[in-house]
Amino acid sequence: MINLSVVVPATDRPTTLGSCRAAIEASTDPPDELIVVDGPPSLSAAEARNAGVARATGDVVVFVDADVEVHPDALGRIRAAFEADPGLTALHGSYDDRPRARTTVSAFRNLLHHHVHHHPGRRPVETFWTGLGAVRRSAFEAVGGFDGQRYPHPSIEDIELGHRLVTAGGRLRLDPAVQGTHLKRWTLRSMVHTDFARRAVPWIALQVRTRRLASTLNCGWPHRLSAAACTVAPLALALGLPAAAMAAVVAFVGLNRSFHGLLVRRLGPARAVAGVALHALHH
Repeated sequence: MINLSVVVPATDRPTTLGSCRAAIEASTDPPDELIVVDGPPSLSAAEARNAGVARATGDVVVFVDADVEVHPDALGRIRAAFEADPGLTALHGSYDDRPRARTTVSAFRNLLHHHVHHHPGRRPVETFWTGLGAVRRSAFEAVGGFDGQRYPHPSIEDIELGHRLVTAGGRLRLDPAVQGTHLKRWTLRSMVHTDFARRAVPWIALQVRTRRLASTLNCGWPHRLSAAACTVAPLALALGLPAAAMAAVVAFVGLNRSFHGLLVRRLGPARAVAGVALHALHH
């Protein structure tokens, strides 16, 4: 059997840590060891995860963010996946579609992540995700773990690790059935700052540095075309071209009708309109 070590970075002592630990311990197939890295406070999330792996003894290390409650079957699904596929290097799951925080911004941001991970496209994934993701410890150690120096704040350290695992010949998989509930409460300010400064800018820099253009998950063509439409619409309005602006809006909604339908089902029509506006801002 595959032995699982769960690592939870918690150097900022989040209030959600208790719920996170309780969900892990209540799993139908609990891990062989649970390592919570809660100090020293100077450690970044990337460094805390590296410290956790250094203490781990399992064949597979499962990273769980301290603001995630894993579903009861999540760890069992991870163990079964690695036992069934000896060539699998890493696997990650997704948030479920019922985030704990119910503000419009929080619900939108968490539902967006859920939707992207449940519609990954046809190409194999080339990135990793540490909200709920697992990797063979030997492969993790072979590529040097997370780059804590380049990413001193929570950013794309998991995506960058995924790139190095793939470059080393690893095979990564996304399993949407491996789910957790996100407990984080987003604000408009934190969403914009995270999406731009902590995600978009370093992700573009990574693609330039590695000379490899990402084309899966939220870098797929529908997302690129959506970003173009959300740029064209305000520019067309500013230039006095309302027909062009309306065409861009129609294109944006059409490209994202599946996700916008999810917003209507989960938030209701009125809040879904706000969600569509947030989606345009995100792009």
